[in-house]
Amino acid sequence: MEIVLCVTGSVAAIEAVKLARELRRHKIEVKCFMSDDACEIIHPNAMEFATDQEVILELTGKIEHVKYAQTDLVLVAPATANVISKFAYKIADNPINTLLITAFGYKTPIIFVPSMHYSMYQAILENIHKLENDGIKFIKPKIEENKAKFPDINDIVLHALRETSDKSLKGKKILVSAGATYEAIDPVRGITNRSSGKTGVEIAREAFIRGADVTILCGRMDVPVPRIFKVVKVESTEEMQGELKKLLKNQDIFISAAAVSDFIPEKSVQENVDKISSDNDFILKLKRAPKIINSVKKINPDIFLVGFKAEYNVSDEQLIDSARRKMKESSADIMVANDVAIKDGGFGSDKNEIIIIDEDVFSVPLTSKREISQRILDRVIEKI
Repeated sequence: MEIVLCVTGSVAAIEAVKLARELRRHKIEVKCFMSDDACEIIHPNAMEFATDQEVILELTGKIEHVKYAQTDLVLVAPATANVISKFAYKIADNPINTLLITAFGYKTPIIFVPSMHYSMYQAILENIHKLENDGIKFIKPKIEENKAKFPDINDIVLHALRETSDKSLKGKKILVSAGATYEAIDPVRGITNRSSGKTGVEIAREAFIRGADVTILCGRMDVPVPRIFKVVKVESTEEMQGELKKLLKNQDIFISAAAVSDFIPEKSVQENVDKISSDNDFILKLKRAPKIINSVKKINPDIFLVGFKAEYNVSDEQLIDSARRKMKESSADIMVANDVAIKDGGFGSDKNEIIIIDEDVFSVPLTSKREISQRILDRVIEKI
């Protein structure tokens, strides 16, 4: 895969080196065009180092604007008001705008990442909307300190990967739950588990890359959630169940990756408005929490349901049997089972080892959670 990265004269050009390196970490070949103003902010040698290719600063007899216009994606990051407005009216007075117009003629995907003062951003919204109507994509900037700032680099990479993917989940609405629920004992104490939310976030990222409209339902998270997702935050099992009732009716697929509490304190304890004294012993009585996954198909019978089953220090046979029981109870279409006692995997780790269960059984040995998310979604796509 090849992306042409156009760097223009915003101060956010200082982020372009990091962006190019991150794209290359995803096995993307990056060719860079730089404007004269961008060269006043960062030296072309920096981009040559980041891309491992010569930077295009001017057009020559090699007709670079034609050669590189037929690529997988043209990414303008950062994009100034000048480059956006000139392209809106197809003015070709510099190498970057000439490349953009040529790429547009070839129907090459184009993404702009606006970065400028907020008043300028507001002033060119008409031009942005004009280009959006022509099928040009824009990544919304972070609006802070009266500036339209460069968004998170990982979010830009996600958009680039989505635009160049096979879009196998395009048109599908996917809800992913992630993280741990927290059940209050008193105002300062509670019961939770060690789920970090990494698996849920990786699944959401991969679904987004494949073209899905992604909503993520978050409990307590130890990892950041990309700003590009629709995010609904909850704390307790009861709150998660309440939000699911609202969300599930409009979804095609629900991937229940959150670690939901199996037990919750009795209601009378939760409603205690005072901190429990540490001067005396205290007996905490728990009751079984509702099995949220069992209500999913009752809310939306047509939804494709992926459940998760975690056990601790059991054999593969026991793990599969337990997952199949949960699968039957919930009417899940796929169940993902794992043993959280495995070394170097499970809660909080960047890796895991899972078994994917439907009519068949697929074992996935210890690998990254990104790879696991890809394997899960591969199976979902096969089934739908």
